[in-house]
Amino acid sequence: MRNVMTETELLRKVSVLPDNLKEEVSDYVDFLISKYLSSKSPKKIPLKFGMMKGTFKMSPDFDEPLDDFKEYMP
Repeated sequence: MRNVMTETELLRKVSVLPDNLKEEVSDYVDFLISKYLSSKSPKKIPLKFGMMKGTFKMSPDFDEPLDDFKEYMP
């Protein structure tokens, strides 16, 4: 039978570590959360071509040369 560690036991173990090792433990916990818990998050909407249409507005002079580069232009 596998012994399950309580949160209190885990905190006690981590509390005796030096700060640099606590940082490594924190990084590892973040890794585990992203690896195992993010897959249980709600399904993401699949990306489709054109799904952001109408979201962005571009200025009519978007393709015009910038004044900042006039000295470099012929």
